[in-house]
Amino acid sequence: MIRVAVADDQRLFCEGIGLMIDSQPDLSFVGAAADGADAVRLARAEHPDVMLMDIRMPVLDGIAATAAIRREVPSGPPRIVVLTTFERDDAVAAALRAGADGFVLKDATPEFILAAVRTVHEGHSVIAPKATTDLFRSLAQRRPEAIAALSVREKEVFLLAARGLGNADIGRTAFISEATVKTHIRSILAKLQLASRVQLVAFAYENGLVR
Repeated sequence: MIRVAVADDQRLFCEGIGLMIDSQPDLSFVGAAADGADAVRLARAEHPDVMLMDIRMPVLDGIAATAAIRREVPSGPPRIVVLTTFERDDAVAAALRAGADGFVLKDATPEFILAAVRTVHEGHSVIAPKATTDLFRSLAQRRPEAIAALSVREKEVFLLAARGLGNADIGRTAFISEATVKTHIRSILAKLQLASRVQLVAFAYENGLVR
């Protein structure tokens, strides 16, 4: 069973998520939090596998709560999917940088939300496709110095990865092996202090390096 929790200050929304989760044979709803501080306590107490996290909440917002969970639940923290009602919400990129594993719009279909839960539980990232282009375009600032620490080859791999290419496609484009691509990706994430490829994408658009 995949244990799922939700953090949102709208009680009816939480109840609806709970009913939807419990209707699935492979999912189990383990609790709801009404604010970010409660979300951190819930993560520590119930150890959910996946947490759906609203951005705008009282006491502690979803960005700070995500960062706190990553920091304070070091042993098996939940995978976190950020929920937002806005397609061009700059806070989403900040949440991804804080450690979220993806984001979906609150008006997504139940099927999409359930698929997102299962996908992040498997170790992948989820970004609502309808929202991605407008969201990241609104973040463009053109800051090439942000990747000054990378080598020339790493910059090339970074930009290809930021456009969503997989390792095989990056290798073919840059004429290097997949193993070399993986090595470069690990080095890039370490140098930029990023935790995942989805954070790499957010970082690229935040700094205007990809449009």
